[in-house]
Amino acid sequence: MIADQLRDALRHQPQAVAIITAAGADGPVGVTVSSFGSASMRPPLVVAWIGATASAWPVLSTVPLFAVHLLGTGQRELADLFARRGADRFGPGTAWKLDDDGVPHLLDAPVRMRCRTEQRVVVGDHVALVGAPVEIQAAEEMPPLVRHQGRWTSVA
Repeated sequence: MIADQLRDALRHQPQAVAIITAAGADGPVGVTVSSFGSASMRPPLVVAWIGATASAWPVLSTVPLFAVHLLGTGQRELADLFARRGADRFGPGTAWKLDDDGVPHLLDAPVRMRCRTEQRVVVGDHVALVGAPVEIQAAEEMPPLVRHQGRWTSVA
């Protein structure tokens, strides 16, 4: 089947790993994505591709603000936690806080972006969540965590 062939072919391409978070009526939500990047520089826009069946999607489909967290090589467990359905993503083992607008931020992420939702575009079984960064915080230089050949790895 061509979909399986496409998935296998795309495993050859390293993908940046990010966690997208937002505030829902029942508390914070988050999801690991391995398809995130720049959509435009003028105006500055980023895009995260989120599975339409992701547990965080009902909240992400309605919120005006969300946060993007780019992960470093030492954060494989955090990526796994936010990728696992039913996990206690914001439990005692996760360092996080709410900003003034109630958006949850993961404190250990080397790069954090607070984004205003600009568009949501359904494409097949995924949704492109397009956001305009309104605040960016970058900590120390850290090799990025990437997804390659179905595994978490780093770029050295």
